Amino acid sequence: MRQVHYDVIVVGAGHAGIEAALASARLGARTLCLTLRADRIGHLPCNCSIGGPAKGHMVREIDALGGQMGIAADRALTHIRRVGTGKGPAVQTLRAHVCKTLYPAIMRETLQGQHGLDIVEGMAERLIGNERVEGLEAAVG
Repeated sequence: MRQVHYDVIVVGAGHAGIEAALASARLGARTLCLTLRADRIGHLPCNCSIGGPAKGHMVREIDALGGQMGIAADRALTHIRRVGTGKGPAVQTLRAHVCKTLYPAIMRETLQGQHGLDIVEGMAERLIGNERVEGLEAAVG
């Protein structure tokens, strides 16, 4: 069994995993992003929308904290529209539609180019530690 030390291990490379891995590495932690398939990083399974009343607010908060989702959405944008226009200004917001192939490619490229971040294909099998997680066993390859 090969042992490698990381300060932070992120399991999964969807929206949350991408942001967690990037934030960790950008703060100087040696970071591993473990994902089943590297070609599916940032995959948009059924909906290519980013924004709307709830998610739009969250994307703006992520952006304010230095996150990547809004930046990638801007680069992969196909069109954008204002939603909630019939309900008054308090609930109006923007919803962006992004290219289903370009958005994940941008996210994958961003992760691959991040210093201090390794991407490994594999499946988390077991957490190591009792009261405190000290490691992870993974099936890799």
